[in-house]
Amino acid sequence: MKSRIVANETKARPAPAITEQWLERVALHYLDRYSATEEMLRRLLARRVERRSRDRGEEPGAHSELIEKTVARAVRAGLVDDARFTHARLATLRRRGASTRKAGAALAAKGVDRTIVEAALAAEREETEDSEAIEENAARAFARRRRIGPNRPADARAAHRERDLAAMARAGFSYSVARAAIDADAEDVHHSTTGLDI
Repeated sequence: MKSRIVANETKARPAPAITEQWLERVALHYLDRYSATEEMLRRLLARRVERRSRDRGEEPGAHSELIEKTVARAVRAGLVDDARFTHARLATLRRRGASTRKAGAALAAKGVDRTIVEAALAAEREETEDSEAIEENAARAFARRRRIGPNRPADARAAHRERDLAAMARAGFSYSVARAAIDADAEDVHHSTTGLDI
């Protein structure tokens, strides 16, 4: 009986106060495991504040200044850097077969400013002698991941060609790039990917 009363008292206890130190711990715990943009961190902190505010019967908006201070401290400390995040994420997206359009949309969804995305795409073009090769390589990687075009069994390629081209178009590739990836010889694809860890 006594243990039941203690359990009920524990349930009734309000959640701890939302403080600068608590928000900083939440931010550090997250950033210790994940790379993030300013906006990603801001959204995470807002969700945590909203949950705790609800438990305490408080208005979440009252803590927006604390959230902004925490995000600003993380930026000043170098724990959050949108440009660094964008550069690394863009490389990952390209290896997975993201077109320029799809990569831009994915980065925008993470809260990256358009100018930072444009700068990362420009830097990517500068690093490669043939900027068209970036999109072509991404298209081949996409075809490999989806097992379409030259990655299908030879006897199934013709029957699925239009469907494969449509998949490439939905992924943001131009018709010419999609056609080149889908119509590539299986042998050429194998030779061009040997030794790559995609």
